[in-house]
Amino acid sequence: MQFHHHGYVSTDPRTQDAAGVGIDRPDELPDNVDVLIVGTGPAGMITAAQLSQFPGITTRIVERRGERLTIGQADGIQARSVETFQAFGFAERIIAEAYRITEMAFWKPDAANPANIIRTARAIDDPTGISEFPHLIVNQARVLDYFAEVMANSPTRMVPDFGYEFASLTNTTHETNSVGDYPVTVTLVHTTGPKKGQERIVHAKYVVGADGARSGVRDSIGCTLAGDQAFHAWGVMDVLAVTDFPDIRTKCAIQGTTGSILHIPREGGYLFRMYVDLGEVAPDDNGAVRTTTIDEIIVKANEILHPYTLDVKNVAWHSVYEVAHRLTDRFDDVLPDEIGIRSPRVFIMGDACHTHSAKAGQGMNVSMQDGFNLGWKLGYVLDGRSPESLLSTYSAERQVIAKNLIDFDKEWSSLMAAKPEDLKVPLEDFYTQTAEFPAGFMTQYPPSMLIGEATHQAIATGFPIGKRFKSAPVVRVADANPVELGHHHRADGRWRLYAFADAANSSALTAWAEWMRTADDSPLLAHTPAGTDIDSVFDVKVIYQDAHTEVDLGQVDPAFLPKTGPFGLIDYEKVYAADPAHDIFEQRGISRSGAVVIVRPDQYVAHVLPLTATTDLAAYFRQMLLVR
Repeated sequence: MQFHHHGYVSTDPRTQDAAGVGIDRPDELPDNVDVLIVGTGPAGMITAAQLSQFPGITTRIVERRGERLTIGQADGIQARSVETFQAFGFAERIIAEAYRITEMAFWKPDAANPANIIRTARAIDDPTGISEFPHLIVNQARVLDYFAEVMANSPTRMVPDFGYEFASLTNTTHETNSVGDYPVTVTLVHTTGPKKGQERIVHAKYVVGADGARSGVRDSIGCTLAGDQAFHAWGVMDVLAVTDFPDIRTKCAIQGTTGSILHIPREGGYLFRMYVDLGEVAPDDNGAVRTTTIDEIIVKANEILHPYTLDVKNVAWHSVYEVAHRLTDRFDDVLPDEIGIRSPRVFIMGDACHTHSAKAGQGMNVSMQDGFNLGWKLGYVLDGRSPESLLSTYSAERQVIAKNLIDFDKEWSSLMAAKPEDLKVPLEDFYTQTAEFPAGFMTQYPPSMLIGEATHQAIATGFPIGKRFKSAPVVRVADANPVELGHHHRADGRWRLYAFADAANSSALTAWAEWMRTADDSPLLAHTPAGTDIDSVFDVKVIYQDAHTEVDLGQVDPAFLPKTGPFGLIDYEKVYAADPAHDIFEQRGISRSGAVVIVRPDQYVAHVLPLTATTDLAAYFRQMLLVR
């Protein structure tokens, strides 16, 4: 964490100075806003948290509840999400309070006595080291709390506006498509307080619907969830209980003769969640299965756990749901015949556009990546950094990812519901073989205005273009501290340009750095707004092959030692060296001749280029960034 560069700080350095719309921010919801987000679930809150870093943008997030969420349905936090939390500055704190999954146990009927279950296998949760971050279990409400803290400490001082329910919207974009207009008129209804039942009209430049599976925003733009229902019901309960089941503090897939249980220990050391198989549901059930009581769910759980028993002492939360897999064909308000003619003004994300079972632990995780994807793009367009065409990439990128998720979840949920003898592949084998997908690391965006072609992928094979930037250990030259390179990628809306080279003999690096500082078509000069720090849009770092003791900071090009802040102080946290024990060049397949790795604000590798390909580098950024 860096601070003091704007003057001495004696208070919590996570609290940024108020700026822009954060100065004297009104408590009342304004008549006109740049972005109106509907819903304070994970997708909506991460979008708001990202936009809170743009001081000139008025963003408000409304919620029909009158207060913060106290207990959420989602609880699984995949490693990719923890990486994202690192970008927002709270990974370490949420790891400390969460339950950490290190392995999963598999229980099946005892062949000698099928009425009893026995442990048949254990699987390491991350056997290949997919991420340096763990797989966590923590209440969704706490995730929302952390994002709310990020918002409140941001320059915009953003807080949720509770007690507003979305009613309808009208969009006059066809009459005007200027980014300076407020073409979306939203009708909200007060749900609490003396104005309960009264309408409130808000005009917005953009609207984001993060309002769940029954999304009113989705309905307002003519999108429908299409898909199928598995006609299989599950009871889920968060409970405190006394039991003789030996793996009660280990994640388990339990397949008994009378059904299955997905068992998930919760944070705090005592609470746990069970997804209990309630069996097939008749097509004409009409929702009757949802009246299953908590007592009936507990009885069923005891049947499956035999010979072990479960004596439930307290129920924190429970529900019954039927597995359904549904997806919208678009994630914005642009109809197929309007593509290329106008840019979107209304977006949907999370459960509003993709629904699936909870057992693969993907709902909250994928929804947050929806928001991370869209948030910085809205910020760039509204801040005048990018053309509106950038916003069309949101639906193009995320709809395909949601489709892949649903296909995976169909297979996982059907395996969970099947009897062991009916499975072609043992559940534990499927869990291990597909670990990278649920961990969140199979996402790979295809070539587009944001994603370059893989022409030069061979010079940095460990940073696949279109996939998330996988961190690796390096040594910070200025203070000899070993650090994770990717952990310095904050959710501040900046691009990262990583230059890899040899310190002593790289004429290519010298030429590249000089071009970055002096050439008219350099991204630093072409796209950094006048009057701002030189690293306000691009965070340029160098990673040398040499040991840190061989790097002379006095000989490092000023491109990697920029002067920032009102005092023009030198930033020494952009110069790194390979860690001899974990050589990043070897670990990530980086050419010893050097390479440039470009990473988007949402941590995805956008391009890989040789140090000599400055023309290509300039052309890449001109596709989606406006010249200052």
